Amino acid sequence: VTETGKATGGEVYLVGAGPGDPDLLTFRALRLMQKADVVLYDRLAPPELLDEVPADALLINAGKAPGRQALTQDETNAALVEHGLAGKRVVRLKGGDPYVFGRGGEEAMALAEAGVPCTVIPGITSAIAGLNAGGIPITHRGVAVSFAVVTGHEDPTKPESQADWQRLATATDTLVVLMGVGNLDAISAALIAGGRAPSTPAALVQQAATPGQRVVTAPLSEIAETARTENIQSPALFVVGDVVA
Repeated sequence: VTETGKATGGEVYLVGAGPGDPDLLTFRALRLMQKADVVLYDRLAPPELLDEVPADALLINAGKAPGRQALTQDETNAALVEHGLAGKRVVRLKGGDPYVFGRGGEEAMALAEAGVPCTVIPGITSAIAGLNAGGIPITHRGVAVSFAVVTGHEDPTKPESQADWQRLATATDTLVVLMGVGNLDAISAALIAGGRAPSTPAALVQQAATPGQRVVTAPLSEIAETARTENIQSPALFVVGDVVA
């Protein structure tokens, strides 16, 4: 480390692992995994990818799940900075794409402030590829020419919710909600209140692009009850729009 505190030779790679199938990793990401000194991995990153890491590499579980987390985001940021400043080649392995609700932007900012070089390796977001795997095109000629992707982690009934569900309801042809399984009742009600027809086709794709994948469909007004009946669990994509049909 130099006198200015900047790393000499260390670099952090924010790597998108894709939607779930390890074969959908990019070549660049695979090469970085195979040369990594340190790997911080998320819950949604395919676990098979850790077999590609050198035997002497340090593996750190930074995964988060509803109600529990291995590391807080501040702890993850600190670990990335620490190992980057120590001159290590660090891979931060994330499900999907690092910048699609993966908090990659926050990590990149923390690294920039610490003077640690950071490179983002795009991944295939589950918002598109997960629907592909479930047989649902996110756009389709004559049916859908626009889409939006939104986090469903926030309860729409809370005043501090950042998502404007009233506007999102009819803003695009296809609406994809990530991390929304726990709030399906409230999200569906908010979309209907915002002008989306209750009969609009909707679907849930659980564990997309993995052997455990399941797909259920129902009208928007019934999708939450269908999810309960079918015992749909996180992680699952929620999609609303005529493309479902």
